[in-house]
Amino acid sequence: MKIAMLVLAAGKASRMGSVKQLLPYKNSSILGTVLESSIKVFNSEDIYVVLGANAQTIKESLRNYTVNYIINGDFASGLSSSIYSGVTKLSNYDAILIALGDQPKIDVTYINEMVTLYQKNKECIVVSRYDGFNGVPAIFPKTFYPKLLNLTGDKGAKQLLNSELNFIKTVASSGKLLDIDTPEDYQKLINP
Repeated sequence: MKIAMLVLAAGKASRMGSVKQLLPYKNSSILGTVLESSIKVFNSEDIYVVLGANAQTIKESLRNYTVNYIINGDFASGLSSSIYSGVTKLSNYDAILIALGDQPKIDVTYINEMVTLYQKNKECIVVSRYDGFNGVPAIFPKTFYPKLLNLTGDKGAKQLLNSELNFIKTVASSGKLLDIDTPEDYQKLINP
């Protein structure tokens, strides 16, 4: 059974006002921290980062990470286009763990917990549960790829993750899923 890690990092970060993926965090950047945790769980050849806005700048800053890149030329149409770009490229995998490049608190323990739950429930989507909703990071088995490919707009897989309840297994997020979208979010991250 082969699982790919798909990190979505193509957005313009318009609410942040700067390239949020590259903001300093710990000994790296926000996106670098996500990749460091991913590399400790997955082989680097199974990690894919979807880039769009600022792709060259971000790629250059990540040159020390041996991961694969997918360029989403349609990133302005929303998160679903990045999911489409990734799933199309990774259709040979048995499952895809989709994560966001702006959730640096997702650590090795959390990713391993998701993978372990998926290995026991291979027919189910394994999702993160927070604020009363299911969201990403989430592991999608191959049977759900067609639904991922039909997503549209900037909502990502949220509707899918909250409608397929018979096929959902959840992992409690324990406060690890802070999305860094605004300068205030970043301040909460670096000054908890």
